[in-house]
Amino acid sequence: MRQPLVAGNWKMNGSLASVRELLKGLKDGVGQVNNAKVVVCPPSVFMAETQAQLAGTVIGWGGQDVSTHESGAYTGETAASMLTDFGCEYVIIGHSERRTYHGETDQTVAEKFSAAREAGLTPLFCIGETLEEREQGITEDVVARQIDAVIEHCGVDMLGEGVIAYEPVWAIGTGMTATPEQAQEVHAFIRNRVANSSAAVAGSLQILYGGSMKPDNAAELMANPDIDGGLIGGASLKAADFLAICTAANT
Repeated sequence: MRQPLVAGNWKMNGSLASVRELLKGLKDGVGQVNNAKVVVCPPSVFMAETQAQLAGTVIGWGGQDVSTHESGAYTGETAASMLTDFGCEYVIIGHSERRTYHGETDQTVAEKFSAAREAGLTPLFCIGETLEEREQGITEDVVARQIDAVIEHCGVDMLGEGVIAYEPVWAIGTGMTATPEQAQEVHAFIRNRVANSSAAVAGSLQILYGGSMKPDNAAELMANPDIDGGLIGGASLKAADFLAICTAANT
């Protein structure tokens, strides 16, 4: 059985006061989550506060991005070793916003996946198609290309040490959500694609849904056999909403 995983991507949101309030709310309510793994990914400037507040709890934390480099003259970048210094277990890799706004290629994402694993971090590896690509009927081509880039660079066994998050780009922050049937169809394709390289890895690989999952649709989405949790954006900024999604993942 694959353990459900719910990860909150706070993106570039929050203040020190709001982060403290949010973390307190999560700590107070996480006792109702008895099965799913819960993770939060704050902006890097709040990592020390997150570590201080969550140390000793069942909630894990991680970064939103990582450099391909170990150190050096790379202004604004964060090395994997810096994340592990602050107790991070996870790091988001290849989010569509990084691909779109910062020009990250499939090769760059694969290199970041490798850098994360070499430091002992679990990559939350984001893949997904734009609305234009879905309308063109090439969703599977896009997703396969993104997966294959990591397999070719890192090997399928290393891919299995991470987590895949399927994010239909057209459903991120738009209020649109893939239907449970649409989401399951792509998740099944992802698992089958990985199975082409290793059935064992495919069977144990956690695949999250990352397109506008909310308390009112989480249970229906995660009831599908190949959806193992969620990568949550806006709803992760409210403790009650995020915990409701985590609770839905219990079953």
